[in-house]
Amino acid sequence: MEVLQAARVLGLSIISFLVALSLTPVVVKILFRFHFAKQIRSRESAPIFFELHKKKENTPTMGGIVIWATVLGMALVFFALSYFFGGTFDYLNFVDRAQTYLPLAAIGIAALLGFLDDLAGVFRIGPNGGGLKVSQKLVVYMLLALIGGLWFYYRLDWNVLYIPFFGNMNIGWWYIPIFMFIISASAFSANETDGLDGLLGGVALFTFVALTVVAFALGRYDLATFSGVTVGALLAFLWFNIFPARFFMGDTGSMALGITIGVIAMLTNTALFLPFFAPILVIESLSVIIQVISKKLFGRKIFLSAPIHHHFEALGWPESQVTMRFWIISAVFSALGLSLYFISRFFQ
Repeated sequence: MEVLQAARVLGLSIISFLVALSLTPVVVKILFRFHFAKQIRSRESAPIFFELHKKKENTPTMGGIVIWATVLGMALVFFALSYFFGGTFDYLNFVDRAQTYLPLAAIGIAALLGFLDDLAGVFRIGPNGGGLKVSQKLVVYMLLALIGGLWFYYRLDWNVLYIPFFGNMNIGWWYIPIFMFIISASAFSANETDGLDGLLGGVALFTFVALTVVAFALGRYDLATFSGVTVGALLAFLWFNIFPARFFMGDTGSMALGITIGVIAMLTNTALFLPFFAPILVIESLSVIIQVISKKLFGRKIFLSAPIHHHFEALGWPESQVTMRFWIISAVFSALGLSLYFISRFFQ
């Protein structure tokens, strides 16, 4: 049984890669045709960032469409084939009410909201002509997280949090604010990490690999397949997004990935392992928070530019070097997180 399920996860991940790889040139052509291009922050608002990235002005954005369109498209196709024909297609279908309804809904809703924000940025709508401000995005994340938290607590009757090496702890209604924090933090962190060619796509890849392994170990094979399909789509996206990027991910990708990471972490009860599964996301968001607090309270910056990947750029690190080193950190910490997860389970 497990061998067949492993073959399904790997097989559909490969299919996802091929589908996304085939879809990408079409998406790129559309983005170019309609001039959905990245607008760089002005020299006045972010001088260091402007000097580092002014050459990227007018690069197509919203490339994250490739990721969520592939995942949702495959889910829809195999669900329909299973519904009408059954048989082998039942084996390939990974749409399941208990396991994947929520992450599928999360990636779809978040992608749509991110897409609308990207459009606002492209057409210079909103504050400073750049779509939603960070504070406004946080409000959106919190509202989505509140809805999700209420659904988990009242509809699914989830009220426990897994504490590594101690087991599940019943936290009652505290589950809702903790859920809100995890989802909002993962969405915010993903958005902040999406700043260099291939950076978010690469670190998210390792996060989803870790979550795929966890879901498989828990026997949630449909959820593991969903995560594996996301991994395949991310690999294809990175084929075109690594330096020099043909297009950028945009909020339609970063918001979808961030919120989905949080939802899967809550579904697998591994929220406290996220600092290992997604260490760069944590570091990036902390650097922004530290920078803002320092400027507000002390009138000085801790980093040359925030998020921290721009700090290393300002120090003279080549963009590709920053990205690759952050990928390495992600790979090492994800492996460490999986080791701790399985050791924790073994001793309980």
